[in-house]
Amino acid sequence: MAEKPSALSRFAEKIAVDAEPGLTTAQLMLTNHDLKPVEPARRQWGPWNFVGFWVADSFNINTWMISSSMIVSGLSWWQSWLCVWIGYSISACFICLTGRIGAQYHIGFPVVARSSFGIWGSLWPIFNRAAMACVWYGVQSYIGGHCVYLMIRSIWKSWDRGTIPNTFSADSGTTTADFVSFFLFWFCSLPAIWFPVHKIRHLFTVKAYFVPCAGVAFLIWAVVRAGGVGPIVRQPATAEGSDLAWKFVKGVMSSIANFATLIVNDPDFSRFAGKPKDALWSQLFTIPTGFAVTSFIGIIVSSSSTIIYGGDPIWDPLVLLERFIDDGGSGQRFGVFVIASAFALAQLGTNIAANSVSAGTDMTALMPRFLNIRRGGYICAAVGLAMCPYNLLTSTNQFTTYLSAYSVFLSSIAGVMISDYYFVRRGYLEVKELYDGRETGPYYYNFGIHWRAYVAYIAGILINIVGFVGAIGRDVPIGATYIYNVNFFAGFIVSSGTYWGLCKLSPIPACSDTWMEVGDEIDDLRVAYDNQSGSQEFEEDRGYNAYKHDDTKMA
Repeated sequence: MAEKPSALSRFAEKIAVDAEPGLTTAQLMLTNHDLKPVEPARRQWGPWNFVGFWVADSFNINTWMISSSMIVSGLSWWQSWLCVWIGYSISACFICLTGRIGAQYHIGFPVVARSSFGIWGSLWPIFNRAAMACVWYGVQSYIGGHCVYLMIRSIWKSWDRGTIPNTFSADSGTTTADFVSFFLFWFCSLPAIWFPVHKIRHLFTVKAYFVPCAGVAFLIWAVVRAGGVGPIVRQPATAEGSDLAWKFVKGVMSSIANFATLIVNDPDFSRFAGKPKDALWSQLFTIPTGFAVTSFIGIIVSSSSTIIYGGDPIWDPLVLLERFIDDGGSGQRFGVFVIASAFALAQLGTNIAANSVSAGTDMTALMPRFLNIRRGGYICAAVGLAMCPYNLLTSTNQFTTYLSAYSVFLSSIAGVMISDYYFVRRGYLEVKELYDGRETGPYYYNFGIHWRAYVAYIAGILINIVGFVGAIGRDVPIGATYIYNVNFFAGFIVSSGTYWGLCKLSPIPACSDTWMEVGDEIDDLRVAYDNQSGSQEFEEDRGYNAYKHDDTKMA
């Protein structure tokens, strides 16, 4: 008589996600429906969906304030704005490079990483990305909570952190009113996580129409109240000579660093593109334009605030809106409500795009037997709430400095991925083998870990590590500081170059001597070992002689 399954086994089977029949235990740790290549029915993102996505993503609080640190450091307004144009134009190029992999083969970042880091070696960069997404989800949700606070206060002016009894300590970084607002934003964000990725494009379409209109209205409102654009646009640069040059470089690099996470995980969205070109020009032009326009509005509004209230410019738009509530009537409060609603929607869209979907996709790869993108997104939201993000945003806490600096280390991951796809494999991937947990698979390498990728990854980190220590307040050699000033490029060039060199010295399997992308053959891939459909089959049909598992090089 067969032994009756234990209660734990029955529970595990009950919560397990749907999987393709016939998978081995190892494959159940490598695949589920959300990790497999996107089938044609779900490739619903056209070029205008990507335009709406990036227009929507560009209008958020962080982008609004992106130029403030550059102006404060000594650049003029037009110099800081030029930094934004250059930085995000470069970021758009990197986005298109990683996004093409997803758009061509319809696989997300966790699966793309397997080709370069190995079947099991990819888990470390995936975990890094997931952890960062959870932290940023909490931080962005707390900023969204401030938007909700303004919405409530514009209706009931008595909803004030100074009058509502506060049950939090003075050094906690929050108040009862702020925490309730944060929780309301967090709670109201939960339904957006439920929808599958190929359908949430509609959220970004709505945001792309509503939020920019509200931003322009805020611009006009501030300029009219000030009777002009303010003194910032007439203020010259205070930095000079080489100091000005390095501040300009750092301004460009800060714009790129803010995009480091999205550069790595753009395949999570581009894999839903109907055609590869749908994710090319739409992203290449929309990203720098959207972020530059938002930064320009932030500069002019902040400049106008110095005329309206005097003193230093108010760079945070939410602080300025709160001042509008304090000195305005019912009509002004209604205007604040509309604009704060737009900013709340902006934060929601940014959180879903940059954090929830990314964390959900990454967690799916960490535990594909039990997690899908939806479940991973809700875990991300739970961690974002439990981590009490207001503790990280206190004026005495350097955690945001660590977060910003840590993002540049993702350049090493991007360097390995891009070098692997474009320079080593020449666009060729055996997609079915990316779900193969056997030692004979071309992406298994040594114990499932690709040592060449890790050597390159560590080399890209080491070039920046001393400068990173200097960024958090320690004394370091001036040369290390100069290298860290171009941190993303330093990490990317060293990691990608090291990876390419190691693969030349010690060749790897599944490569092509000529440029060859075969993703257009992917339909509904079956990855079970006893099924012969998939990449190997269409390679044979088209006469390809791919790298075999004995490392024989492609002709």
